[in-house]
Amino acid sequence: MPILALVRHGQSLWNLENRFTGWVDVPLTAKGIEEARDAGERLRGQHFDVAYTSALTRAQETLRLIMETADIDVPVIRDQALNERHYGDLQGLNKAATAERYGQEQVHIWRRSYSTPPPNGEALEHTAARTLPFFERAILGDIALGKDVLVAAHGNSNRSIVMQLDGLSEQQVLDLELGTGVPLVYDLAEDGTVQGKRILE
Repeated sequence: MPILALVRHGQSLWNLENRFTGWVDVPLTAKGIEEARDAGERLRGQHFDVAYTSALTRAQETLRLIMETADIDVPVIRDQALNERHYGDLQGLNKAATAERYGQEQVHIWRRSYSTPPPNGEALEHTAARTLPFFERAILGDIALGKDVLVAAHGNSNRSIVMQLDGLSEQQVLDLELGTGVPLVYDLAEDGTVQGKRILE
């Protein structure tokens, strides 16, 4: 039975600084590097055939550190379909300062609404609209071939995938939190249906 391991990248510099990151390419912090290595330790001994990541450095570096730590040597596919949600005009802004400027309620809607995007950005609905077709075509395509797949991506691209796998509603996915550097491992049938799920904390 093939497995799919989803990992959100380790803490980034702008996670630490409480800033909207989106598609801006920021590095991992020392803690983020440690989280990625910890994820590698948790995945040590697990077989993989292929790995996927986004076009952004923090996810790619997380994947590199996981593979290095766990001694995984497989082909890596990078695609911006797995990029973080694009926060538009909010990118680079401090979250607390943005709430002071636009109001806590408005910023909460931009951050947590399924379908209301920030100015010139994406809502989770739009992230899912680009992530899920790639997931279904490429990643589930590998699962259908019986391959074990590792994905190191982002909070919102991974949430889109979990929403589909777990059959979450638009409301349920808003409450879903994925920890940085914490592997979420699914046992899947080759048709993509979930047979089991575990969090490697």
